Amino acid sequence: MSVDSDGTEEHSWSVDPEDEQGADIVAAFGRQMRARREALGVRVAELASRIRYGEDLIYKVEGGKRIAKPEYLDRVDDALEAGGLIKAMKEDLGRARYPKTVRALAKMEADAVEICGYHTHNIHGLLQTEGHARALFEMRQPTHTLEEIERGVAGRLARRSVFDRKLAPAITVVQEEASLRRRIGGTMVWEAQLERILCVGQLRNVSIQVMPTDREVHAGMAGIIELLKFGDGTAVGRSDGAFNGRPVSDRKQLQILELRYGMIRAQALTPWESRAFIEHLLGET
Repeated sequence: MSVDSDGTEEHSWSVDPEDEQGADIVAAFGRQMRARREALGVRVAELASRIRYGEDLIYKVEGGKRIAKPEYLDRVDDALEAGGLIKAMKEDLGRARYPKTVRALAKMEADAVEICGYHTHNIHGLLQTEGHARALFEMRQPTHTLEEIERGVAGRLARRSVFDRKLAPAITVVQEEASLRRRIGGTMVWEAQLERILCVGQLRNVSIQVMPTDREVHAGMAGIIELLKFGDGTAVGRSDGAFNGRPVSDRKQLQILELRYGMIRAQALTPWESRAFIEHLLGET
């Protein structure tokens, strides 16, 4: 990699000024990095030469204005002989680079013992491939900047760590047929997305169902439903067509969403029928 006089856009993310927690993490790292550099008597220009990044980026990272990417942290740790202390900040800085709302959702999903979702137009976020997610962010209007797209994709993919949990949650997803037929991102991206759904659907804790468009009775006409249930018996849910679309945790309101979701699952294809349906879609290409 050649030396870049700035390197800011390519090798870092901007700090969300409305995300106080994330900004505090980034600022604390910047102070730690600067303290280490100054304790060794290393000037900014010398560090820039060692790590092959621009001086401007170093000033912005140390000033808490930019979020350094993992490869930057590796080089700085080695250059400042930090013994892994700087590299250890990867996880914290990684969380800070995701939008605050995404971090909040990922935290709830990480704590949930059961994750339920009925989706109409989009594939459930936990099931999305990188290519599919990127295509979704790229087509948004008003258009997103390249950095906003990268942050959005990274945040969405980070949520998939829920599948790696030792005590994995029970996950049930119902997808509208139309969401599976729409070739978001082109045929190759679409095929990879359907294959991803089939792969995830083989996990013992995951159940994926398809709601056919030919159903004459449909409990999901009010829009998407999302439910997260936790080990202490509490839960949170949301639906576009209930309670003004806001998240709810009241037991009576949750019962309404659970009733609708249960009816949707009963009206959809079974998991086995759904798998055959998706395999048939792939066979049509």
